[in-house]
Amino acid sequence: MVSKKIFIKDVSNNSEFKLPNYASAGAAGMDLSANIQEEIVIAPLERKLIPTGIAISLPSDLEAQIRPRSGLAAKHGITVLNTPGTIDSDYRGEIKVILVNLSNEKYTINPKDRIAQIIFSQFIRADFKIVDDLDQTNRGLSGFGSTGK
Repeated sequence: MVSKKIFIKDVSNNSEFKLPNYASAGAAGMDLSANIQEEIVIAPLERKLIPTGIAISLPSDLEAQIRPRSGLAAKHGITVLNTPGTIDSDYRGEIKVILVNLSNEKYTINPKDRIAQIIFSQFIRADFKIVDDLDQTNRGLSGFGSTGK
């Protein structure tokens, strides 16, 4: 397992700031918490931007991905709208999570509730080369659903 130094800043001015953390030894994602002073109610099919109170500085070869928490999705229909949300290495603003309620019931986010996960991933930047033809494959130009059920 590779570890990289990631700098984090409390941008909330909240004395009860909660650092992201791994919930278990084998967890790939760190839990992000709602950095709010009062509860936020999300009505069915409504979306809300939830602050986390943190900003990060990433090495230039990393991105951070914001993903849903499986328990919130399975039990309450709460998910991250633009999954995965990407945080680029040059972004320095507060990380906020777009939550959406896909259930038929209102859902309440309380201060410090775990609302999403953050995962760090290396990436490769593409350098396109224009060509007249692409290499041939068995699938070729077949579209959606062409590989089976």
